[in-house]
Amino acid sequence: MGRGRQKAKATRQAREMKYFSPETDYSALERELSSTRKSSSQASSTPRYEQEDDYSEYIDKYADDYRGDD
Repeated sequence: MGRGRQKAKATRQAREMKYFSPETDYSALERELSSTRKSSSQASSTPRYEQEDDYSEYIDKYADDYRGDD
């Protein structure tokens, strides 16, 4: 008995969401997007790692172990 009411309510809510068109505040959206761009560009300009480790000395040392010959 309860499932019918739940389904009807869900259907009604889905229709309301589908056809409801609220007023869009484009100026608020523009402010939000411009502040997001500034913070993301600042974050991407800073290096993630100061210095990467140099593993080149180990390449020759272990090359024979991983030649791929089976």
